Amino acid sequence: MSSKATEAPTSFSKGLDGIIAGQSSICFIDGIKGELVYRGINVDDLAVNSNFEEIVYLLWYGKLPKLNELAGFKKELAAERALPEPLISFLKAAPKKALPMDVLRTAVSLLGLYDEEAKDNSIDANWHRAKRLIAKLPTIVANLHTLRMNGDYIKPDASLDHSANFLYMLNGVEPGQMASRTFDCALILHADHEFNASTFSARVTAATLSDLYSAVTSAVGTLKGPLHGGANENVMNMLLAIKTLGNVEGYLAKMFADKKKVPGFGHRVYKSEDPRAKHLRRFSKQLGETIGNLKWYEMSEKIEENVKKEKSLLPNVDFYSASTYHYLGIPTDLFTPIFAVSRVAGWTAHVMEQYSDNRLIRPVSDYVGQHDASYIPIGQR
Repeated sequence: MSSKATEAPTSFSKGLDGIIAGQSSICFIDGIKGELVYRGINVDDLAVNSNFEEIVYLLWYGKLPKLNELAGFKKELAAERALPEPLISFLKAAPKKALPMDVLRTAVSLLGLYDEEAKDNSIDANWHRAKRLIAKLPTIVANLHTLRMNGDYIKPDASLDHSANFLYMLNGVEPGQMASRTFDCALILHADHEFNASTFSARVTAATLSDLYSAVTSAVGTLKGPLHGGANENVMNMLLAIKTLGNVEGYLAKMFADKKKVPGFGHRVYKSEDPRAKHLRRFSKQLGETIGNLKWYEMSEKIEENVKKEKSLLPNVDFYSASTYHYLGIPTDLFTPIFAVSRVAGWTAHVMEQYSDNRLIRPVSDYVGQHDASYIPIGQR
């Protein structure tokens, strides 16, 4: 063993804060300027001009597709949306009160059992798996909800784009243009975020040369945690608890007095406003105006005003995504699974990047335990 392998760590950063853990060409974040970039293109441009399938192509292949490439890619993804019968049976048998993220985690793992290329670890086979995951996660999430509500299994509609198809499966009716475009943009904004916890978890799993399904299952399990993917659920639960615009200040005053964290504010990376928040703020307002019910947007706006004044904190991507999803008729406990429906684009891109230039991810710890302790026989303890 080389001396380098036995050297003590030279620095420690709790939570790996600020530690460079690898190189990637997929996503860049400037936390000071508040910029998010996918493959060199600012997410602001993508949110206005692009669509989710195009973003997946960009993250995977490092370039925007030509017209014929995008059309072919959409067709390939749409062809993979259907679920194998054993997985449909699992969704039907899952406990009605099970957390949707638990069902999703198990379903992703189960998909691996029915992959016709399970023993093929070639690059092409892994790209096929990535396409299946992108295509099937929306079908899983929409149907785990309809089935727990004693509804029927809703088959995907290959004639609809990725986002419109999800809303169709969830609600049983084809969505309007504004709803479809809003949801599509939300998926774009959540598609990747550099070495976030779930993406890093996926890369750690992939670095052992485990399979793609295992890596994404690891990511789903990581995303489930309320410090990562569950924040927008907490935001909506807060809005529901506040109930009316007139209750906002009193509710927050109590939270401030009790030193409780207001969900949806602050970010580990961004020191200025999360660049994704402004788009979701706009969508929340537009949807409220369209529906004729600005209550949830106005409450959110009032909360933002109070938190800025009291804590000097800015909203992150989770804050306005809560009211946006609520306006779209999405159940609150599906907010985090929908995060996975989007972020699987980034997860699979990072896993494939990890495979392409792999080294086992194995950091060292800063040991703070006892040294030179002696074993004490059990009769003398």
